[in-house]
Amino acid sequence: MSAPSAESGAEPATGGPGDPGHVATAGLSLYPFRGLRYVPDRVGTLAAVTSPPYDVVDPNRRLDLETGDPHNIVRLILPRPEPEDSGDRPDRDTRYRHAARLLAQWQREGILAPDPHPALYVYEQRTHEPGAPGGGVLQRGLIGALAVSGREAGVVLPHEDVMPRPVADRVGLMRTTKANLEPLLLTYRGNGGAALVVERAVQDEPLLSTTTSDGTDHRLWAVTSPIDLATVSRDLSTCRALIADGHHRWEMYLRLQREHRHLPRSPWDRGLVLLVDTARYPLQVRAIHRVLYRLPIAEALAALAEHWQVKEVPGPLPAALEALAEAKRHGGNAFLLTAGGGTFWLAGEPDEALLAATVRTDRPQEWRHLDATVLHATLLDHTWRIPDGPDDIGYLHSAEGAEREAARSGGTAVLLHPVEERVVRRLAEQGVTMPRKSTSFGPKPATGLVLRSLELG
Repeated sequence: MSAPSAESGAEPATGGPGDPGHVATAGLSLYPFRGLRYVPDRVGTLAAVTSPPYDVVDPNRRLDLETGDPHNIVRLILPRPEPEDSGDRPDRDTRYRHAARLLAQWQREGILAPDPHPALYVYEQRTHEPGAPGGGVLQRGLIGALAVSGREAGVVLPHEDVMPRPVADRVGLMRTTKANLEPLLLTYRGNGGAALVVERAVQDEPLLSTTTSDGTDHRLWAVTSPIDLATVSRDLSTCRALIADGHHRWEMYLRLQREHRHLPRSPWDRGLVLLVDTARYPLQVRAIHRVLYRLPIAEALAALAEHWQVKEVPGPLPAALEALAEAKRHGGNAFLLTAGGGTFWLAGEPDEALLAATVRTDRPQEWRHLDATVLHATLLDHTWRIPDGPDDIGYLHSAEGAEREAARSGGTAVLLHPVEERVVRRLAEQGVTMPRKSTSFGPKPATGLVLRSLELG
């Protein structure tokens, strides 16, 4: 999608993104950088040192990654305190310092090494899903250091609210490590120039190629040609982007940029992103589900009886999710509730008077009828009165994980149907954010394939 005030094909204001005096204009400015990457012959396998993004790594997965390879990137993105500093409530600063020491140590030992020249990186993911069209999903995009700008600039559009605690956590980690440890996922709609550079790059031998444990193939190429970099710059200068995944980390970039605004030509003015042209490679959008740890299913259902239509639907989980999808095809709000054990309830057809009384009216109608809006405003805040904190609400990216967590905790899982990407984009263009953790775009980039150290310039 084009920025309203950018001229098609216009050059960025002060030269290409390799120019140290380059500044952001009405569109996107993606800078090349010297990627910090694992040295293949110093680790077991590249797959063994990668991780999913920090916010989708559950405790069991975290332990598996840590024990699978001593240099797994999870030790940096979710650091633990030094052994002598361990305790029931380890200080966050201790964990951040540990991550910074590990990052420096791995560079000294040659585990991580910088590429010799600044580059933009073409990143390809290919999933293999039996039964999916074409057997899976192919996604390609550009990894670079994007000029950071706030919502008022209208260049990078958030679509979800953020929570203070995760933002503060990420700020502390990046401030201490002086590194962008994982790329955010952003989408844009270009004019074809950057896409042609991407398609040319993948004809060459990749810098790296690996297959992670989920069966996804990952490949990476470096783009260093001044002509290709200028082509990308021209295309992106007319575009703006939607944050698909990484709202808390984008807020981290903004906060750290403000902290370092006294520095000229500061590396803190840019942040590591993966930009995907969804005109070529549409992303998948999935829901993020809730687990209400302290709300037993019987209490949840009893509180719904007066204003919602609730019925039991047959399992197992895939059949229950299809019942939820069918309810959504008829319009209106609907949620699937379970406490595990293969029993499910469909809640739908809420009382319109209840929605009118509980959902704020100063937003567009489309926002007021979102499932995530109704879930937070009507159910969590009004009906169930659930405090908005990690001890009361868990956010899970898979329905299976939410079902298991509800069974483990004795709470209630609330499963949602995904919202369409066009709705997300339409609201973001109006400057309207959705409730936090409303969507999960993917495939998400693997963490650990390329890092950006701010100390490399």
